[in-house]
Amino acid sequence: MASGDLRAELECSVCLNIYTDPVTLKCGHKFCRVCIDRVLDTQEGSGGYSCPECREKFLDRLALQKNMKLRNIAETFLSAQPDQDESRVFCTHCVDSPVPAVRSCLHCEVSLCDKHLRVHKKSPEHILCDPTLSMESRKCSIHKKILEYYCTEDETCVCKFCVIGEHTGHKMKSLDEASEKKKETLRNVLQKLLTKREETEERVQSLQEHRRKVEEEAAGDTERVTALFTDLRRRLEDLEKRVLRDISGRAERISISIRDLEIKKEELSRKMRHIEELCNMTDPLTVLQESDTGDLCDTEDGDNEDRERHEELLHDGGGLDVAGVLHKGLSDIITEVNVYFYIQGAADILLDGNTAHNYLQISEDRKTVSGSYIEQNHPKTPERFQLYPQVMSSQSFSSGRHYWEVDVGGSDGWIVGMCYPSIERTVGESLIGRNKKSWGLGRYYNQYRVRHDSNEILLPTNLFSNRVRIYLDYEVGRISFYDLCDPIRHLHTFTTTFTEPLHAGLGVYKGCIKICGGRWEM
Repeated sequence: MASGDLRAELECSVCLNIYTDPVTLKCGHKFCRVCIDRVLDTQEGSGGYSCPECREKFLDRLALQKNMKLRNIAETFLSAQPDQDESRVFCTHCVDSPVPAVRSCLHCEVSLCDKHLRVHKKSPEHILCDPTLSMESRKCSIHKKILEYYCTEDETCVCKFCVIGEHTGHKMKSLDEASEKKKETLRNVLQKLLTKREETEERVQSLQEHRRKVEEEAAGDTERVTALFTDLRRRLEDLEKRVLRDISGRAERISISIRDLEIKKEELSRKMRHIEELCNMTDPLTVLQESDTGDLCDTEDGDNEDRERHEELLHDGGGLDVAGVLHKGLSDIITEVNVYFYIQGAADILLDGNTAHNYLQISEDRKTVSGSYIEQNHPKTPERFQLYPQVMSSQSFSSGRHYWEVDVGGSDGWIVGMCYPSIERTVGESLIGRNKKSWGLGRYYNQYRVRHDSNEILLPTNLFSNRVRIYLDYEVGRISFYDLCDPIRHLHTFTTTFTEPLHAGLGVYKGCIKICGGRWEM
């Protein structure tokens, strides 16, 4: 704030001077204590009191609250101001009582008030200027004459004797002309500085806005990193337990097989003893009437199964299974890291109404698709699905990493996934996942399954949430499906080499499903 603006804020509206011992009224206005007491004294007996600034009325005399902060500010301001009596220029002729000067005469070396200025000589040698105490600075240091010209070669102010002396032959300008020239230069510089300041302000604002976004993203990333590492620790602990369980399970399986073989060995020994007893009998009738000889003579019972199990256990390398479990578990964890942090930027997935089946309704924002058994009378287009209630996205993806999410809670029968634009639209192979040109996750008859090229895999458990994420890494050739429960759960990943751009694909038989958003990185 400029000094003049600050002074205006610190002036009492009664005495028009800087506050002295300021106090505050109930209405918020401030005055010097002496000033407001004088005003309130004049209001005694008038039936009430009022603020001299806003005229708010009070029945009783106002209680005055000291304003210590304002007093400190006023004292600090006054201490920083130059002594006005010392800096003020007074009329030279008004000796009895000082009167401020309005002009100074460099020729006479006097300062004049309005009264004495009117009677001062107006001849050309009498040069008037703003009131000043330093008249010597306006005279030539060599000739002690008034500076009247400006030497453009030496860039200095000179007197008339300098012009015919050491500055002979130099180009001269009047002080007014030189001053205007310099002012013009300064105005140009000022304009450039203003432009630079505006540009600097814009950069500051831009960086402040960017900083705000970075801080918001940092807060989100911090939360995500914390959640991710919590999930990673849980996953690694689960993986460790699973691998250790598999390691100890191998020895346990061998122990179970040994136990089973020991039992079989005992059974074989029992049969042998019984057969030996029969062979030692002399009575033929007893031998022939033995009822369980068929069972005793069956020596092939379970032999093939025992041999296969024996070979499997003997040739179990052990380490290969551990490596496989570790590789699969760690791959899933790395995929989660990719989904969390390798995708940046944001973009909406919008549905293409020209591809929507005639039993589907598309919302105005092109994010929700609803199934209906009532024909919608969509215009016939070659892009429209005609056999199954499906729709594709307007956007296609031919590079980069992307994901999009769908809320499937509004339907019991649905499918979501990715497909090539060349997918069939009319024949039986047009269902998403039932051909080589699409990959899908769906719910049919209360079963969740993933499907590609008519190969179907039932998921072992149902979804824990109503939200599904579809993740695409085009260059790597990967489409993954996730259940967005807490923590996020990987459902299945398809790997291949993509040969066409990919569109999001949705199908719904009844109810509705909604695209919640998407992200991509090119």
